[in-house]
Amino acid sequence: MKFFRSLYLTNFFFYVLCGIIAGFIIAYFFPAFYNALWLLLYILAAFTLIDILLLFAGNERFKAQRTAPEKFSNGDQNPVQVKAESSYGFPVNLKVIDEVPVQFQMRNFSIKRHLKAGATDTFEYSLRPVERGEYYFGKLNIYVSSPLHLVSRRYAFGEGQMVPTYPSYIQLRKYDLMAFSNRLFQYGLKKIRRIGHTMEFEQIKEYVSGDDIRTINWKATAKKNELMVNQFQDERSQNVYMVIDKGRVMKMPFEGLSLLDYAINATLVLSNVILKKQDKAGMLAFSKRVENRVAAERRTSQMQRILESLYNIKTDFFESDYSRLYADIKKNITQRSLILLYTNFETLDGLNRQLPYLKGIAKNHLLVVVFFENTELDAFIHKKADSIKEVYDQVIAEKFAFEKRLIVNELRKYGIYSVLTKPENLTIESINKYLEIKARGIL
Repeated sequence: MKFFRSLYLTNFFFYVLCGIIAGFIIAYFFPAFYNALWLLLYILAAFTLIDILLLFAGNERFKAQRTAPEKFSNGDQNPVQVKAESSYGFPVNLKVIDEVPVQFQMRNFSIKRHLKAGATDTFEYSLRPVERGEYYFGKLNIYVSSPLHLVSRRYAFGEGQMVPTYPSYIQLRKYDLMAFSNRLFQYGLKKIRRIGHTMEFEQIKEYVSGDDIRTINWKATAKKNELMVNQFQDERSQNVYMVIDKGRVMKMPFEGLSLLDYAINATLVLSNVILKKQDKAGMLAFSKRVENRVAAERRTSQMQRILESLYNIKTDFFESDYSRLYADIKKNITQRSLILLYTNFETLDGLNRQLPYLKGIAKNHLLVVVFFENTELDAFIHKKADSIKEVYDQVIAEKFAFEKRLIVNELRKYGIYSVLTKPENLTIESINKYLEIKARGIL
């Protein structure tokens, strides 16, 4: 039974067989070809038997192994490696069909490779998850065929491998040194002019291009006979909280990834930057209740605590309760802190319902409301209209886009900072706003 479960006839075999059958039909009208067709059929059977013996003689002569990452990075391309090793004495053709996790819905996955006699080959493919959670692989199926290519032998390896999908740690590595780079513009960040200094003197150092000329220490310059500047430390040990709205407004998808997961990825990266800048990073998520709380601290295990908390955030599809958020912040965050609220307001009426609670939070803390542009609306607005109906639809779309800008102005009236960003730029814009607040000493 194991033999028959491993034996598969190739497409080439069926093409040849169909050709011979078609020949028999033609031979009904031209009997002279009848004997030649029977000869071809016997030859096909003989070569098929030889092919079976080549592939199945002896013990298993092929090995393969799938190597997946220890964890997937949500929203990013994650490499999965396959190592194939042949001990056949002739070249073989491989068709690799990996049973990838059901979340990817890849029903036509296959990779074809050619392997020389006794050779080893390593190749990889990429998977992009768009949901956090556990991803289970099935079997790694590899169909091996000889140069005759009439039959193939199926080998199956590795079943039940589980890979958890965490918030985007690939972005975390990408932006790890961003806060300390002198070429931030390469990442799309605007240049920030430092206004004054918000911390005590640190040291005197040689002037380099880009240093503020107002910090030149003239006494030290006279002694050294070269330009010397005072270096100051940024303010440290400030509390920074990322607050994530996990209500139904954050389930809107863009490029397969929900707004909630964009916010989670940005929170992970920004937390790392905050801790590198010697501030205290904390977070919480809310909808009907306030959950997934991590108090703002600067300990060595803080990033791991934040990562685990972000991994466990699940939406409940309710409308978010801002009154409960206001009460929780007032009770549990007693020290003035920078609070970045990741949410989404589509209309001015939606903002006005929650505005009293936002103003209450902003009385004691520096509040930054981060919400999203509807990029699909932008594409629709700039599309050429070919009918009256399309013109009408574009006017409605422009109204919604205009309301987003009205929300920014409304928040500014009450001293509440805001970031209106495209989902794919959320991480960049969040880091930029934090560095701007640090540089200007607003907190």
